[in-house]
Amino acid sequence: MSTDSRLSETAPASPWASGLTVFAGVLMIVDGIFGVLTGIAALLNDKVYVTTPEYVYAYDLTTWGWVHLLLGVLVGLAGLAVLRGQTWGRVTGMAMAGVSLVANFMFIPHYPVWSIVIIALDVAIIWALAVYRRDPV
Repeated sequence: MSTDSRLSETAPASPWASGLTVFAGVLMIVDGIFGVLTGIAALLNDKVYVTTPEYVYAYDLTTWGWVHLLLGVLVGLAGLAVLRGQTWGRVTGMAMAGVSLVANFMFIPHYPVWSIVIIALDVAIIWALAVYRRDPV
């Protein structure tokens, strides 16, 4: 066994990675709340968002409302699982953040600045959840 592989097996988890995982869980809950609020706004009043004519991803704002509402609930629940230390929560969190990233990319013509901010947060969430390692027992 080489010294590099021995070091990687016995090296403790970085406190930065552990702290970022907690931060990612909190960000996921906040992201979920914002997704729910975005969805409710799109469902209750279509005039809140600007519609761009002839955009490639042209969907009805009611559809976007339901997408953001359901995605917000799922991201928030995955964030709770991450905070509880569940392995499936981290895996689901990465998947939900990826889906949120794609959904917000497609939502850019309706709410560009906010969509780009959420995309950046989703990338940070995926990175924080991917670098986490548990201490060896």
